[in-house]
Amino acid sequence: MFIKAKPVGDAGFTLIELLVVLVILGLLAAVAGPRVVGYLGGARSDTARIQLAGFEQALDLYRLDTGRYPTTEEGLRALITAPAGATRWNGPYLDGSEVPADPWGYAYVYRVPGTEGDYDLYTLGADNRPGGSGENAPIGRGAR
Repeated sequence: MFIKAKPVGDAGFTLIELLVVLVILGLLAAVAGPRVVGYLGGARSDTARIQLAGFEQALDLYRLDTGRYPTTEEGLRALITAPAGATRWNGPYLDGSEVPADPWGYAYVYRVPGTEGDYDLYTLGADNRPGGSGENAPIGRGAR
């Protein structure tokens, strides 16, 4: 009784088959890559808008309790820790022990009095510079 061995040339993929698969994967990455990056950028802007809305609510609660908004010097930190001389402070008004940074890792700008109301509260965007467009555009109240 004899057992036939498999032919040696039938095992695995040829170099041409591997190259075709790599070209297809490269084309898919080239088409899908920019879309994924665009969604990521849009998500950061949306996150900044959501964080700003949360800060605005916390600032309004702070004002209801104390009768004023935090000063520029007290900053957003006053929403977490009672500033000196703040009477009727009933916080913390934000969760956590630190004021969150914007989605790009920069501090939010907070100023009292504001140019467009009682206060300005905004992020300068991805490049952390005034002006710009797209992901580099400022987002928030009083942003120029």
